[in-house]
Amino acid sequence: MKFYKYHALGNDYIVMDPADIGDEPTSAQVQLICHRHFGVGSDGILLGPLKNAGGDFGLRIFNPDGSEAEKSGNGLRIFSRFLWERGLVRGEPFTIMTPGGRVQSSVHGSGRSVTVEMGQVSFRSNEIPVLGPPREVLNERLVVQGKELLYCAATIGNPHCVIIREQISEEETRQLGPDIERLPRFPNRTNVQFVKVLDRANIRLEIWERGAGYTLASGSSASAAAAVAKRLGLCDSGVSVHMPGGILSIAVSDDFSVQMTGPVTKVAEGILSQEIFDKPSL
Repeated sequence: MKFYKYHALGNDYIVMDPADIGDEPTSAQVQLICHRHFGVGSDGILLGPLKNAGGDFGLRIFNPDGSEAEKSGNGLRIFSRFLWERGLVRGEPFTIMTPGGRVQSSVHGSGRSVTVEMGQVSFRSNEIPVLGPPREVLNERLVVQGKELLYCAATIGNPHCVIIREQISEEETRQLGPDIERLPRFPNRTNVQFVKVLDRANIRLEIWERGAGYTLASGSSASAAAAVAKRLGLCDSGVSVHMPGGILSIAVSDDFSVQMTGPVTKVAEGILSQEIFDKPSL
């Protein structure tokens, strides 16, 4: 299996082209490939370009636990860079179809920077989804491990639980994130963001990613958190989102459509040995 590895602010993905690998990897194979000790190691696998997808290019996104994600902002930037390096796109905008919807992307800066029109954020419970009556899920309460927290929920093609706090930390994110991800009120599970508002143009995030765990950066998380901050009147339209892996530039329009711009770095390319799949399942 031919593979290409990139990272976007420390959030690393392996790209596989169906033309190079034949059959798509199974859930067990995804887990092995993404494993930090038994495989190449990554926060997920991007499978594409796919044909007949409703856009210029189709993309599927696999989490390291073998599940499939609807959308990934960092993954979309990485996949855009991959298409640019393959000579399939140039400077003009192009569309990518994901299970979470179609986006428009453009590559610039000699391939090292990508802008993605991520789509429109919704806070509606039936679209995210969140159980309960139809409503915008804003400043509601949840209890986890004996702690009562205020949260907002949002979707930008995948679900997010945004918790604004005076202080945030990796420790708390690792502690509470797994339980919040799987709360019964989130029937499709959820990504979790702990957010500290620095000022009207800057927020800081700690992220627990559904199916992946603690994550250094996330484009869809940055998009959802910035949109929530604007919806609550805490930030303006242009927001720099500070994460452990670095900073993303997010622009939120009045209808809560989001434009994301950030870097992509190529790490490696190579061939996966069939031998890694001969060991027992993880």
